[in-house]
Amino acid sequence: MRPDTPAEHIAEAERLIRTANRYPEDQEPLLLQAAAHLELADVRERASALYDQLLAGTPANTHLIKALQAANLWEYGHEAEARALISGIRAAAPDDPAPWEVIAETLEAHDELDASHDCFTQAAQLLITDEEPLTTSTTALLTGRHRVRRLLGLAHDDWDMVADTRHTGPIPLDELHDPKRIWALGSDDPAELRAEIARLRAELGDRRAALSRPFPVALLHWPLQELTELLASYPTLASEYPSHATHLTDIETSLRTLAASGTTNLGIVTASVPSYEAFAASEKTSPASPSLLAEYATTLAARGKATPWPPSPTTPCWCTSTKPYATCHGAPLA
Repeated sequence: MRPDTPAEHIAEAERLIRTANRYPEDQEPLLLQAAAHLELADVRERASALYDQLLAGTPANTHLIKALQAANLWEYGHEAEARALISGIRAAAPDDPAPWEVIAETLEAHDELDASHDCFTQAAQLLITDEEPLTTSTTALLTGRHRVRRLLGLAHDDWDMVADTRHTGPIPLDELHDPKRIWALGSDDPAELRAEIARLRAELGDRRAALSRPFPVALLHWPLQELTELLASYPTLASEYPSHATHLTDIETSLRTLAASGTTNLGIVTASVPSYEAFAASEKTSPASPSLLAEYATTLAARGKATPWPPSPTTPCWCTSTKPYATCHGAPLA
């Protein structure tokens, strides 16, 4: 079950911190996710301490960590420090879209629309060139810039047209980013509020939460031979895995449900019994414990073992059947 209450977010953060201490080579992604959970629990001072801990070392994603720290600091009253971090990131001009999006959205969230627009534009000028094709991340910069320009009442320019063209949602960007719709979120009419939130969710989602989870939300896949060995050694796990076919169906169904709820960056990690037993030993927990399975999946994903989901329709299915995904587990559910 995904954390929902502040106490659950804190407990998950504590677990991630313990895991990071056991696996120093995976410290950065684990502590970033722990900080995200602490922010969701509104324990922002502790989140800030984790960002500082990472920055005291030699992190791989320095500018992203500084951007997340700036956003967090501003939320609990440290505006001057946040502004200084944002200025430093802009001066460094990183070639990664992620920190640009975080700082631009931070400025936007605090009604610094002109500064947000300048930030989105600076990032676009730096990262979008004739030699570099648009990616999902750079398209997101243009989408954010489009939103801020609509709030500022600016006329469409060439990049706005590109954002419109690249947008694949059911609601056109001009309608989605209509200032009247966004400002209507202040309405006292519950029906109007629900309608506007539904429209905005089609595009906005929880992008910052995704950025602060650099590895996927991953589900465990046990190949047939491995699952057979697992259940022979630990029969109590049979309640989790009634059969191999059911296990494969459950993976696909769960991933589709997560995707439909707006969760992004999904993946699958392939499990093996020796690896699982080694992980259980490191956690000083019995491999027969069902609660260990999710922690094992998280650790494999943090180690870069996840395969992104969904695969393309013509790619061999993730279940290793060798069939194209579209005619295997990617087929419409009955």
